[in-house]
Amino acid sequence: MITAISPIDGRYASKVSELSECFSEYALLKNRVKVEIMWLIALCSEPGITACRSLTEVEEQSLYKILQDFTPAEAEKIKKIEMVTNHDVKAVEYYLKEQINGTSLNDVTEFIHFACTSEDINNLSHALMLKDGLTKLIPQQEQIIHKISEIAREFKTVPMLARTHGQTASPTTIGKEMAVFAQRLQKQSDKLTAIELLGKLNGAVGNFNAHISAYPDIDWMKLTKNVIEQNLGLKQNLFTTQIEPHDYMSELFDTLTRWNTILLDFNRDIWTYISMGYFGQKTIKGEVGSSTMPHKVNPIDFENSEGNCGLANAIFHHLSTKLPISRLQRDLTDSTVLRNMGVGFGYSMIAYKSTIKGMGKLKLNDQNLANDLDNAWEILAEPIQTVMRKAGIEKPYEKLKELTRGQTINRETIQDFVQNLELAPEDKRRLLDMTPSGYTGIANKIVDLLKP
Repeated sequence: MITAISPIDGRYASKVSELSECFSEYALLKNRVKVEIMWLIALCSEPGITACRSLTEVEEQSLYKILQDFTPAEAEKIKKIEMVTNHDVKAVEYYLKEQINGTSLNDVTEFIHFACTSEDINNLSHALMLKDGLTKLIPQQEQIIHKISEIAREFKTVPMLARTHGQTASPTTIGKEMAVFAQRLQKQSDKLTAIELLGKLNGAVGNFNAHISAYPDIDWMKLTKNVIEQNLGLKQNLFTTQIEPHDYMSELFDTLTRWNTILLDFNRDIWTYISMGYFGQKTIKGEVGSSTMPHKVNPIDFENSEGNCGLANAIFHHLSTKLPISRLQRDLTDSTVLRNMGVGFGYSMIAYKSTIKGMGKLKLNDQNLANDLDNAWEILAEPIQTVMRKAGIEKPYEKLKELTRGQTINRETIQDFVQNLELAPEDKRRLLDMTPSGYTGIANKIVDLLKP
């Protein structure tokens, strides 16, 4: 792997190894074999296709065994056939014919790839690859949401000085700020799991032309729907050209991009909180933070995640904007692009694992949080001028602006100002008792609204 050009297959190979079963050339070939076998079995099960007899249970199981025993070594056999055919899908057809040659299935050989265009096999295979890939990626997303939610609940009452525009602002809590990210990510995860993965099995231009020419009385829409939905677990799309238009893929990649963008935002905020001393990082024996400064514990996991989120999104953006576009009924520009779906998934997985690792090192620095709040009494200008408005006092905003802007403000400054205001006793008492750390609104209650 030291000679790999892509870091996904080199430096980070161990972090994405589970994706090789989903997006490698082997995975694509295995899914093509699966689609061809499912189609053949469906044809043989249709009584109206008289030339394609019913299979015995043993024969059907022998077809499933081809799929079950399909290893990278078998995939290499297909690649050797492709060297002759110069056509990757036709090579799968010839491979399967070789597999059943000399068996009782000889008489149904020509129903392998019957009435299909290559794209019938490819679009379903790509959809299955995405389906498998999501089963690897979504648990990582769920782990991140769960961990952020845990932090939110643990620190839901821990006050923190907010920093709108990078400047001191009304306090919030650590927990509530974490809850914002957990909820944003969850919303995109819900959208992701709701996306239907579509497929077509309707011939060269999507009209079942060849199917009807051979068997005009077969309900081809129903037959193909059963294969696509019951056997493959996808959703049939009848409104296609030679290709399934890939709009669902665009929707999926856009949703993954939004998910990654939110995570990138989270990484940057955590990085900033670490730099401000709100969070520290647990040290790991043997790790080096800086090659020259021994004291440093750098937030490398969040930096790594940020970079890989960006790379994943660059791939997903191109996939999303290119794939729905195809000249007339079909061009081949999608073929080479689709082979990079796993690249976007790979960079995403590297990012997710880095964030998870980084969160595992975080430790809260309560004292730094408290010190910052105690040095920011000027933020109480907001509640004071709001109560002054309630009392009908003239120009409250301007008076607080004059008191606080560019001035050194402490508890005494604030309390002296409040004491001289003509306010209702309960309002004055509430303002006099108020501290920056206690001015967090209902942040803790917002955290309680997170999904369990």
